[in-house]
Amino acid sequence: MDNTSQFEKLEPIKVPALDEILGVPFKVLDDGFIRVIDYLGSDQSIVQAARVSYGKGTKKISQDRGLIRYLLRHRHTTPFEMCEIKLHLRIPMDAWRQWIRHRTANVNEYSTRYSLAIESAQTTEPDQWRMQAKDNKQGSAGFFETEIGKEISADEKYLHDKSREIYSKRIEMGMAREQARKDLTLSTYTEAYWKIDLHNLLHFLELRMEKNAQLEIREYANIIGNEIVKRWAPIAWEAFEEYALTSKEFSGFELKLLGLLANGKKEQAVEAANEYGWIKLKDDKMTFNMERWEFEGKLNDLDIEIPW
Repeated sequence: MDNTSQFEKLEPIKVPALDEILGVPFKVLDDGFIRVIDYLGSDQSIVQAARVSYGKGTKKISQDRGLIRYLLRHRHTTPFEMCEIKLHLRIPMDAWRQWIRHRTANVNEYSTRYSLAIESAQTTEPDQWRMQAKDNKQGSAGFFETEIGKEISADEKYLHDKSREIYSKRIEMGMAREQARKDLTLSTYTEAYWKIDLHNLLHFLELRMEKNAQLEIREYANIIGNEIVKRWAPIAWEAFEEYALTSKEFSGFELKLLGLLANGKKEQAVEAANEYGWIKLKDDKMTFNMERWEFEGKLNDLDIEIPW
């Protein structure tokens, strides 16, 4: 029996809002950019993939929205893998080191073994030099005074110029490019094509749009999310904002503390935190505890007074 007659002819899925910016670069930092090269699928593809599990199902836009929100809310992420996007980016090598740790994409990077290094390095304005955070070993907090920043920026320019001068001298001498590049600064820009499915892209954005992510890579992530994904899959993006970007996740113990605080049992909450190992004193000062610090941040966001 021939069952092929039951299938309708399909047209390629197009997203006009994304087509408008195909190939158009979005400027990032001082000389970086990101642009869309190609894409596959849309919100429609997510719905289509989810419904194959149980037949045709519903087809109204409102029902599509409800289904996508349900999938993301309950972390049924496979249907989001049916959408893919290919980006072309120029990014400083130090930020690219963080980016490339997301191993769920297909990547082809500009090679300084075959080509001359891009003659551009990311520079920092005098008022944008960040200080190391005291409580967070991975992050920054606050800025150096502009006068100090001017000195740091002058040092940066000297280092960039000298590094490029030495690189150019080696190339002119006939040194192999793979070795001539070894002393270029990490602020040197590189370029890459990066192809990833929507599920893994949203995971990337959840980590890199987070307020404690490094500023440089966060600027790229913000453009990908707000300028690209929002156009490409607006329903999925709306759900992602709701259930990932602006939501809070609480551990079982944190929920216990919230329950105590909600019922006015502040002393019991402090006692429970102490027993849990969150509260330790040294020289009459509370020692740093990452879990407690993160919970305190959530309390601040909820406008709840920290009990200890």
